[in-house]
Amino acid sequence: MSNHDHLNHSTWEYKYHVVFTPTYRKKAIFGLIRRNLRDVLHRLSRQKECVIEDGHLLLDHVHMMISIPPKHSVSSVIGFMKGKSSIWIAQNIANKQKNFLGHKF
Repeated sequence: MSNHDHLNHSTWEYKYHVVFTPTYRKKAIFGLIRRNLRDVLHRLSRQKECVIEDGHLLLDHVHMMISIPPKHSVSSVIGFMKGKSSIWIAQNIANKQKNFLGHKF
């Protein structure tokens, strides 16, 4: 029982394997993005009380094993993380590279 997380009236252990890709499956996760995206995703997951257990940033997609509490839906957490990380990339990376169109990642 030590691997389970607790809320006030429940004990849970939900882990999801999530894969998401950049827009048009560009080989965009490289260099400066790759170095910083890990920290950005961990920071965003903590904002939603989630923990990224394991993950891999590949050239054209992201694999994550994420623990999400039952009070949050998987789609809302992943949507939040994708949206906010895309905004971060557009603000911090897109100005330096002409590869990104608007806020699409």
